[in-house]
Amino acid sequence: MNDIYETPLNSRYASDEMKRLFSNDTRFKLWRKLWIALAEAQKELGLDITDEQIEEMKRYAEDINYEVARQKEKELRHDVMAHIHAFGEQAKKARPIIHLGATSCFVTDNADIIIMYEALKLIRKKLVNCIKVLSDFALKYKDMPTLGFTHFQPAQLTTVGKRAMLWVQDLVMDLEFLEYVMEHTYLRGVKGTTGTQASFMALFDGNEEKVKMLDKLVCKKMGFEKSFPLTSQTYPRKYDFLVLSVLASIAQSSYKFANDIRLLQHLKEIEEPFEKTQVGSSAMAYKRNPMRSERICALARYVMVNIQNPLFTASVQWLERTLDDSANRRISIPEAFLATDSILNLYHNVASGLVVYERMIERHIQQELPFMATENILMEAVKRGGDRQDLHEKIRKYSMEAGRNVKEFGKENNLIELISNDPSFKLSKEEIQAILDPKKFVGRAPSQVQEYYNEYVKPILEKYKDDLNFESQVNI
Repeated sequence: MNDIYETPLNSRYASDEMKRLFSNDTRFKLWRKLWIALAEAQKELGLDITDEQIEEMKRYAEDINYEVARQKEKELRHDVMAHIHAFGEQAKKARPIIHLGATSCFVTDNADIIIMYEALKLIRKKLVNCIKVLSDFALKYKDMPTLGFTHFQPAQLTTVGKRAMLWVQDLVMDLEFLEYVMEHTYLRGVKGTTGTQASFMALFDGNEEKVKMLDKLVCKKMGFEKSFPLTSQTYPRKYDFLVLSVLASIAQSSYKFANDIRLLQHLKEIEEPFEKTQVGSSAMAYKRNPMRSERICALARYVMVNIQNPLFTASVQWLERTLDDSANRRISIPEAFLATDSILNLYHNVASGLVVYERMIERHIQQELPFMATENILMEAVKRGGDRQDLHEKIRKYSMEAGRNVKEFGKENNLIELISNDPSFKLSKEEIQAILDPKKFVGRAPSQVQEYYNEYVKPILEKYKDDLNFESQVNI
């Protein structure tokens, strides 16, 4: 509908797969699966629950009567109770034992963790694929010299591939962080109203071992080995901060990459993909704007700022909990994932189609390299019998003259011509040009690229080889 606001993350940017993960349908079906897992575990541990009741619950696990749930929520002002009633109207025999001994956070928190975990797996897949395409690019161009920049001023040479492998390294660090968070993702489990498991102690007549086993059984049925050792009414909200920190870290890396591409596109050295029918400007038909990289930066800024939400939410959970987390988490967590998903779709698309303009890169090198190579020229001239101090002063003067020609008069850099015309250097123009071979000025950059790939990237690609089947799509 066009007459009601819809978040652009949903309508324009995020993938269908990520949107489905955070849909109401996914969320409420997980609630029902959790209620079934709870009933099964309680039955296995001796509570008076029948197979017939459990089978009835399973029959309606995927068939949610949403209209009933909506009507009940209007009456009760409580979403979990509304869905308990709706489930009970379908599974009538199971109605007395649905949600037995549990608090609302049994379904809400456990479901949220499961959704976030599945979302992290999708993020991981896209992150690994970005690492793959970008490292391929880095290997392809590992030997190609390019002008380095510090403070966006010309500096020593590097290579196109080395610069790209620095972007890869950022993503690898993000992947390591993401893996850490996933390895430390636990369910809330079955902890009761304030996390003491008191209601379940009552159900099992004070049998602590059965209560502990109930927690383990439910986790296992939901695909997890562990629950948080301690909870209040909710799982520790610090976990949300860790998860969104990963997403913010990915956003930061993506921002750096996209910002660099924007600068390089300004220099006409590297461009993001630009389709034949794409329009760069409504007014200036000739323009090729770095639209996708700009969008990465825009979305990344949103994710990076959003990290403030779980920070504040976790810090103000009074004692065993307060409900001011709920409305905030409904927005901040899904939208952080949707935005990061969008960023990685764009990142992969841009990295897969980067266009390198070698002649322009060479031109920029030739404009600056003579200044950078003066020490090498000086040393060679001294070897041929020149006086180091006299030659140093001459190079200084020639460099000033050449710099003035470039900056004040817009001429080409003629430093090499000035030096070769001075007989005291005893160097021909051809000999100076040989000294100016750009590949002599990139240090170990090509080796660094290959070594980093072999030691860090290759093991990642082997570990996640089954995930390397992602094709990015940009909707708009």
